[in-house]
Amino acid sequence: MGGKNKQRTKGNVRPSSSGRAAEVLTREGGIIPGFVGFDTTVTSELSYVPAVHGAEEIDNLVDADFRLVLRKLSKRDAVTRLKAVQDFGSMCQERDSEEVKGVLPYWPRIYCKISVDHDRRIREATQQALEQLVLKVRRSLAPFLKSLMGHWILSQCDTYTPAASAACQAFQAAFSPTKQPEALSFCKDEILNVLQDILLKETADTLSDPQSVTEDEREGKYVRMLTSSLLGVKRLLSLLLQSDRTAMEERLAHLLNSGKFWKYSKHKSPQVRGAFFEMVCALCEFTPGLVQAEAPRLCATVLLSIDDTDPVVLPPVWEAVLHVVSTIHDCWTHVNAKKGFLPKLWVLLKEGGKGMAKALHPNLMPLISKLPQQVTEPTLDFYTTFFSSFIQGLSSERAATSPSESAVIVTSVVECLRYCILHNTEEEEEQKKIRTMLISQQLLPLLEKALGNPSLQNGPLFLLVTEMLVSWERRAGLHSEDEANGSSSVFQELLADFWEGLGLLFVRYADNEDADPQALEGVATLLQVMRYPERVKGKLIQKKKSVKICFSEPEDNDKTGLEKPVQTVSELVNEKAFGSLRTQHFEDVVCQLAQLCLVHVTEKNSERHLVFLSLLLQSFHTPRVFSTLVELDDKKMDSEQRDEVTMKNPAMQFLLERVVVWLAEKGRRDTEHLVEMVFSSLYGCSQQETTRILNHITTMDLQWGIILQIIQRVCTDPETLKSCRDWLKGSVLGEQLLGLTEELCKVGYSSPSSTSSTSNHSWTLISLVLSQHHNNESLIGEVYMEKILERLHATLSETKSLSDAGNMEPLICFICDVASTFFSSVQDCLLLLSAEELLLTVFQLTAQDQTHTHLSDSLLDKLRKVCVVGVQSLVQHSEYEVKEDGFLHSAALWVTNQLLTVSLDIKSLQLLILAVQNLVETIISVCDQDSPLLIQFFTHVTPSQTEWTRLRQALPPQWIKTPLLSSRHRGVCEKPSMDTWKFRVSTRPPAHLCACALLGRVARTAAFIPHDKQDAECPSLLPNLNHTVSELLYALQWCREVEYIPAYLSLLTDSGLLEGLQSQVQMKDLLGTLYSRSVEDGGLWSLTLENYIHTNNLADTHSATLRELYGSSDSLFPVSQSKLSTLQVLCPTMTQKDRETLVALATAGIINWQENDDVYGCLAVLLCCLKANTQVEEEVVQAIVATVMEWRNSKEDWFLFSSDLSKATAEQLNIAVEMMRFLSWLVTHFPTVLGSSQWDFLLCSMLAWLETASENVSSLWNPWVQLFMCENAALIVKLNQFFTSSSPDVLEKLPSELIDEWKDFFVEGIYNLLFPLPINITDTFTEPDDPVFPLAVLQSVGVALTYMPVQLLKQNSLPPRFIADQKTNLPEPLQTLLNTFCPLLLFKARPLQITVYHLLEKVMPQLPECDGEGDTNKSDDDRDEPCLSPPASLMAILSTCEELCDSILAGVQVGEFAVVQPLSVEYSCILGYLLAWKLLLTFFKSSPSHLRAHYAQYLKRSCSLNKLLLDLFKLMPENPIYPGQGPETKEAKTFFTESQSLVVDNSKNVEWELPHLACSVYYSTVQDLPAMVRLWWNGQEKRVSAAVEKFTIKYVSPVLSAQEISSVHSSTQIFDSMTVKARSAAREVIATYSVDDIFIELVIQLPQNYPLGSITVESGRRVGVAVQQWRNWMLQLSTYLTHQNGSIMEGLALWKNNVDKRFEGIEDCMICFSVIHGSNYSLPKKGCRTCKKKFHSACLYKWFTSSNKSTCPLCRETFF
Repeated sequence: MGGKNKQRTKGNVRPSSSGRAAEVLTREGGIIPGFVGFDTTVTSELSYVPAVHGAEEIDNLVDADFRLVLRKLSKRDAVTRLKAVQDFGSMCQERDSEEVKGVLPYWPRIYCKISVDHDRRIREATQQALEQLVLKVRRSLAPFLKSLMGHWILSQCDTYTPAASAACQAFQAAFSPTKQPEALSFCKDEILNVLQDILLKETADTLSDPQSVTEDEREGKYVRMLTSSLLGVKRLLSLLLQSDRTAMEERLAHLLNSGKFWKYSKHKSPQVRGAFFEMVCALCEFTPGLVQAEAPRLCATVLLSIDDTDPVVLPPVWEAVLHVVSTIHDCWTHVNAKKGFLPKLWVLLKEGGKGMAKALHPNLMPLISKLPQQVTEPTLDFYTTFFSSFIQGLSSERAATSPSESAVIVTSVVECLRYCILHNTEEEEEQKKIRTMLISQQLLPLLEKALGNPSLQNGPLFLLVTEMLVSWERRAGLHSEDEANGSSSVFQELLADFWEGLGLLFVRYADNEDADPQALEGVATLLQVMRYPERVKGKLIQKKKSVKICFSEPEDNDKTGLEKPVQTVSELVNEKAFGSLRTQHFEDVVCQLAQLCLVHVTEKNSERHLVFLSLLLQSFHTPRVFSTLVELDDKKMDSEQRDEVTMKNPAMQFLLERVVVWLAEKGRRDTEHLVEMVFSSLYGCSQQETTRILNHITTMDLQWGIILQIIQRVCTDPETLKSCRDWLKGSVLGEQLLGLTEELCKVGYSSPSSTSSTSNHSWTLISLVLSQHHNNESLIGEVYMEKILERLHATLSETKSLSDAGNMEPLICFICDVASTFFSSVQDCLLLLSAEELLLTVFQLTAQDQTHTHLSDSLLDKLRKVCVVGVQSLVQHSEYEVKEDGFLHSAALWVTNQLLTVSLDIKSLQLLILAVQNLVETIISVCDQDSPLLIQFFTHVTPSQTEWTRLRQALPPQWIKTPLLSSRHRGVCEKPSMDTWKFRVSTRPPAHLCACALLGRVARTAAFIPHDKQDAECPSLLPNLNHTVSELLYALQWCREVEYIPAYLSLLTDSGLLEGLQSQVQMKDLLGTLYSRSVEDGGLWSLTLENYIHTNNLADTHSATLRELYGSSDSLFPVSQSKLSTLQVLCPTMTQKDRETLVALATAGIINWQENDDVYGCLAVLLCCLKANTQVEEEVVQAIVATVMEWRNSKEDWFLFSSDLSKATAEQLNIAVEMMRFLSWLVTHFPTVLGSSQWDFLLCSMLAWLETASENVSSLWNPWVQLFMCENAALIVKLNQFFTSSSPDVLEKLPSELIDEWKDFFVEGIYNLLFPLPINITDTFTEPDDPVFPLAVLQSVGVALTYMPVQLLKQNSLPPRFIADQKTNLPEPLQTLLNTFCPLLLFKARPLQITVYHLLEKVMPQLPECDGEGDTNKSDDDRDEPCLSPPASLMAILSTCEELCDSILAGVQVGEFAVVQPLSVEYSCILGYLLAWKLLLTFFKSSPSHLRAHYAQYLKRSCSLNKLLLDLFKLMPENPIYPGQGPETKEAKTFFTESQSLVVDNSKNVEWELPHLACSVYYSTVQDLPAMVRLWWNGQEKRVSAAVEKFTIKYVSPVLSAQEISSVHSSTQIFDSMTVKARSAAREVIATYSVDDIFIELVIQLPQNYPLGSITVESGRRVGVAVQQWRNWMLQLSTYLTHQNGSIMEGLALWKNNVDKRFEGIEDCMICFSVIHGSNYSLPKKGCRTCKKKFHSACLYKWFTSSNKSTCPLCRETFF
């Protein structure tokens, strides 16, 4: 990888190039024959060449790509080699076979090298590449096979399994199974050469280069090669034909003769040892003759290695042992078994195979079958030691912790035991001793050990022993006579001995007062296995892994001992187990144990013996056992009595006399074993006896837990259930259970003790008998089941009326569990009326608020689940209909009742909706959406039309106010009173909303269309859905108009409710319904229709459909109130022709007013059409105007001039309003048509109406009076706009004196009346949150007031208002104006706040001139810098606002964005605060520079600006992007780039108003007070200053810098002898000053964070100025620009003034080196009497205070 010219590492003398290395290797080692080498001549290109000289042309056959890859294979880097091998495989697969064949001569040598690479990935990839090569070249590989095959076999035995697998796969791809032996036979000598070389010659250092490979890698490779070679010999022998094996024996003998070969049995690597023994197995199997010759060494090596317990070595060692003892008959002559073999075997057995029992123990029985007599003598001692060691192994640590190890050892022990007994069945004394020893000293102790050991009990021991006993019984002839053989007496004797010993063993354990319960359980388990072995066998076969032993013994046919046990075991597996143990001894032992237990129970009351007896009787419920137990009590009776007793049923007698007595004992906790004993006894009773006994037990007043256990036990077995049916269905049990239910429900009421275990058992019992069904039959009688359900339902119903359900909670919880189990388990359970009533009660509890039901969340969840399960069960019944008094009918009626009569709060309504929604979803989940059930349920829940009408009428009428004042609706109210409008909408939604919300949800859920069907037209099958949707739209419209509670709106709109429902209804049908309702009822229906048309854009898309609604426009005449509302909605959508027809009809009605009753309607229709831009002729307009003027004379009361509006009706007010609207339209559209008299009429009417309005402020609670005043103000606005904005052409056509009259008379008249109105309104209506507060009037009046001229403001006629101790220089009208209006900046009414701002903004520029020269009330000596307060009224408001804002924004950090709820109290406070600052900044900006310094000083002292800036950084958004921009905008608009227009009637972007205003104030602050902002910023902590700077640089500085530069460009200010230029790109301003011969150029550079950072002043060219003077002037300019609050131009003007003064001869102040003071702009006036130098007063003050001296700065004389 490195460069060729780099310095070689010290000591590294090896060539760096792999190619040169290969060349050196070849040159030194000579040419390697046979495969491939490197050319010995030095050539320019080193390449692989044929090793045989003279065959150079072959090299040309190798493709260049192949040559490159082959060359990479010799690289040292493992990754390079791996990649090369993979590439080689890919190329073999992709290239032509001819190209690949060219590589074959060079492949074998490379393969032999890389197939044994250190890296296992390379070895695997090599075999995969070989497979691809083989598949491509096929037969062409044959000439190279001998070179390849040795390493190929090695690779097939690679220790890395994937590599070995890949090699085998390649071998199978190359040769079919029949050809493999031939191929190996062809190459066998070469293979053996390779393998023998590795085994006998090679070492770790010869196989790998010691210089390049680490010792560990060398050793690892050597071990791997040895292992592979040993396994390779085995593989070769297994694949070769027998003839070839024989031919190879001579070569193999050479290998076996080598001492090095035999040393591998003791090699330190277990892999090598394991491979060695595997090879030995192969030698024994395939070359027995060769093995026989090497017997001495072989036998010693194998038989003495049995103590090698390495997991890798032990299996092949034992396989080799079995091969050796089977193949070499005289093997024991070569080994001392007594000293060498057996001691090792005993140790191995005692240690349980050292954790290798699974591999070791299955070999033991074949081993002992092959042991000759000379090894096993004396036989008794041998077997004793063998089995003792064997059984001792069970106690080893590994066997004790591993059940599988233990099971293998046990299986092996029993197999060997059976084998030994079968081979010692003679009558000889020696064999008898062996048999006795095996049973008494081995088998019985083993069983005894198992009795106390649960793991042995759970293992296969008991089953194996049982199978062995069955085998003995068969041989003893107990099963059938023909099976008996000559040794039957021996086996009978064996069985007797065994049972005698076992019986004694059992008695010893059982006949003990303190018997170990575990041991007794073990005894019972053993007897149970012996009784029913087939039950255990299946479980064990599933659990244990089958261990199969297979070893070959072809020639040894006479030794059947090995096969006999195997055959017996297989017989045992296949035979039936019971009639298994036929021997009488078995039952004798059981009877003896049963009697013994009964004695202990009766005499000593032993519980453990009672449990043991129960376990015995479970397996042995035979008449003899019961007779034995009964006889024990009857020993004192005479024989006659005994006969009589014997004739009775002993099982029944034992049950009644014993078991029932035990059951009735008090204080008995564990009764399961007694219940089992009852059923063990009942096996021997008839059905009548069973019923009688169980009835007796039921009435014994036992614990309910016992009855529960009995019923559970009955249900476990169909036969038992059948026999106990009469008892279960009977009245005895039914009455008892009914009584239990009553008792449980009472307990629940009285105390919370119902959670006890007794009660738990009782509830479980009730649940069981209700839910357990067999063959569609109830467990108990149906009558009792229904009565139990009725009682549960009654209890649940009572909880609804409780004040506190705390005590009831456990009871309800139990009832829930019972009901849930009952509903889910019992088919058709809800055909029972009581079950339906129970379900209804559950549903009602889930649908009510927890504050009423007092249920916990967990209990409510339980009830919901019960309800779902119940409804599913109900609906699944196919014949179910919504019948009278059924669940669905009752539920629907209850829900409707809740909606219509109960006043629900929002939470209760949501819970009710959720419950009904869950009910509908459950029905749909079982049926589908077309289910008749669903349709019927929906019909029952939906109110009737009369109910709907009643609900609509009950809606509060406040909805009319908003559409009335926004001119969207023309309505009347019958008897308006203040109380009506003062009424606040309740927090409980009206019943109409509740009904709509619930029905909407139900319909949406029921009519939901899956996504895959949404494109198809799927009209809903729900009835009257059209009416439901229209009512929902009506309710929504009511919510929108009321605008009080957003929660109402969300109830009706959440989760796409409306959109989903509208898709289910035909648009045309819904539109028709809304239209017909609008024509009939008008009012809110008309607004609903309007909203529907607008929302769905029907005017553009379905105009023809809309026209079909009304047919022709004259059909709506004559107009009623409802028709007028409808017409107002439809007018904008009508055609021009229709509207013209309406105009003609309306005009006719107006002109003929004397014959027409409804002039108002005609006027309203006319205005609707005019608003829709209908064309009207001038003559028509003049005729209408003339008619209206006629009304002025004949119907003056219609105009309401000087009327008391509180007594006027809505109809009267409406006529006046329509006339105002008509006059407004006239001013806008036909001003030139009006003549002088008509204008007089218009203006005088307007003024008269205004006067009326101003006199009726107290009546503004009435929406129609508010409308009257709003329309009047709108007329004033239209007139103002007309007279101020009209073009001269229009104004010329007006009457000549009109404009002058307007300006001289009407404007003053208007504003004298209008100006005090906001004050009067806020005085009358002090509470802005009051529903009757006339906000709309304030908004309309505010818009009109914004046109008020400044002159009128300055000369206002407000009543004087002054504040004590208020310092002011303002004239009285202005001071009164400020004192009156400034406090209104804080009034919680946005229109008023904006209006006040606009009014005060007009007078702000007028105020500074009243302060004259500023702060002159004290002498200069008194303080450092003069200061002057801005207007006191404004500062007072600011002070109040500061405190409020501090408390509002207290929890917000600087840099965070405080979101303020629009139009809230906080919003009003902050809005007033920011508006006050905006006014103050306007005031500041309009002040002259010397006054500005005084005001700035005041702000600095009051710290107001500091607080403002901190608040602004909490109110400005982090990203102040202007709303409503598209993503494609190149330069994003921000709140800083866009100016804000504070409009009084703006209601669209109110949420962005405060952030925008905050940004606007911040921008004005940094623009007008840059020095103060800079001072504040420098004084902030690091976190705040960093946040401020980051924000300012990003959003403010670019805009402000650009504006400063552009103001320099556009400045009209002209300086004598100074020119100013600007460079916008570089943010620079260049000032050039020249006087006479002096020339100065200054460069002013704005910083990136302007205005936070200081402005830098750099020198340009200068001529004729001394350096010191030049520096002074630069310093002065820098000081002015840094410390003065103004623009760059103002700073330059100040500096020029300073320089001019210098040239005029005024000397600099020697403290600040400036003529004009930097902040207060004064000249040096205070002179020293000694040195005559003059200083600024402020500079001297600072000098004296900082130096604590009163001496002159220059001459140091006392200054006085």
